[in-house]
Amino acid sequence: MKRNVILMAVALLMSSAAMAQTKEVKIGDVTMTITPEKGAKITSLKYQNQEVISQLRWPESFGSTFWTSPQKEWNWPPVFELDKGVYEVVEKDGHLVMTSPVSEKLKYRVRKDFSTDAKDGAIVVTYSIINESNEERKVAPWEITRVPNAGVIKFEAPVESIWPAGLMNFEQQGGVTCYKADETQQNRKINADGKGWLSYENNGLVLTKKFADLKADEPAPGEAEIQVYVNRGKTYIELESQGAYTTLAPGAELSWTVRWYLQPAK
Repeated sequence: MKRNVILMAVALLMSSAAMAQTKEVKIGDVTMTITPEKGAKITSLKYQNQEVISQLRWPESFGSTFWTSPQKEWNWPPVFELDKGVYEVVEKDGHLVMTSPVSEKLKYRVRKDFSTDAKDGAIVVTYSIINESNEERKVAPWEITRVPNAGVIKFEAPVESIWPAGLMNFEQQGGVTCYKADETQQNRKINADGKGWLSYENNGLVLTKKFADLKADEPAPGEAEIQVYVNRGKTYIELESQGAYTTLAPGAELSWTVRWYLQPAK
């Protein structure tokens, strides 16, 4: 009987996952899929039929998500309402807008606005953090995108400025810093003061993200404009970027935009 109950529970979970509603944003050959019931995560990004986002389903680490920074304010796991909660959806004037519940712990609400820029060939994602508390708060926006552990990651920063030093094998090529995905049995994460862009090339496609270039003193304490996290084994890599550490009065909000470009490698 116990085994039957377990099997029924698994079947219900699978059925629930299968019924999760998704929304799509399309531009040319590129399709971005967002799942409002799973923290409004970007759960797929395809060029034609070729997937870029990691399809591994680690409980705390899948898809492309959004957190508040610095991490020391919430540690781990990610804040449920913002990372996994059900977001309300409104579609209007070419914009797909998803809004989270208020975080019980942090008293923030997150809004994600998805649109396209046909002239520029970009999918435009604007994140907003709303301070729903009764006190002044300081916070920074933080986008985290999981991709397969393969290919090459590029950004613009001197190799010697990357910290902690020696965790990953970065090389300077034509003024650009490159990391070719490798495999170890430890989790690794680096920080860099970039120049407002981060790219990932794999299987003949290049995903490039563009965002505001921060001054050295603008990130949240202990954080950075660009971060790369490599999970142990041959699993996934996180492409991470952050915006400026901002003071928010009660009821105030900040907005931060990331422009996504996906195209064949030249």
